[in-house]
Amino acid sequence: MRLDWNRELLDQLDWHWRTHLRPRLDGISDAEYLWEPAPDCWSVRRRGESTTPMAAGTGDHQIDFAFPEPDPAPVTTIAWRLGHLIVGVFGMRNASHFGGPPTDYHSFAYAGTATEALRQLDEAYTHWTEGVRELGDDGLARPCGAAEGPFGEYPMATLVLHINREAIHHGAEIALLRDLYLRAAAPTLSE
Repeated sequence: MRLDWNRELLDQLDWHWRTHLRPRLDGISDAEYLWEPAPDCWSVRRRGESTTPMAAGTGDHQIDFAFPEPDPAPVTTIAWRLGHLIVGVFGMRNASHFGGPPTDYHSFAYAGTATEALRQLDEAYTHWTEGVRELGDDGLARPCGAAEGPFGEYPMATLVLHINREAIHHGAEIALLRDLYLRAAAPTLSE
């Protein structure tokens, strides 16, 4: 029996996307999207309101960041994590490998609302999975190329596995933030 690696790699991410991550994002409010669960969070903010040494983005909203990243790394909001998934995980790889529009942290128009961020996420995810679907065995075996820097000699299958891990990892963080937001906003038994 021949193993269809392309399907297996797609199914790993798509199963998680359909059964866990995407349903957990339904109904997210703007307040929850921007909720800061700890002091000095990184988030997506209106232009000119960043609290970090650097901010990136071309629209009305920018994403907080610093280079080098502080140690320990700051806690990030759902908005920041979605921005990272949209741009750094899917968007830049879509541009490099699957004919997507040029995308980077500095030139992206970040969403100021949860609804807009989810639209951006859905588009980036769809473009990524359609691109991976078209790779086939030969595409999975070819090197990633210069766009992936020191990983350029690794096969595309390695990049696909990395993107799967990133999406699952950050998706779980977002789900946890939703759980914490729900409980932080709910009255306690002692009140």
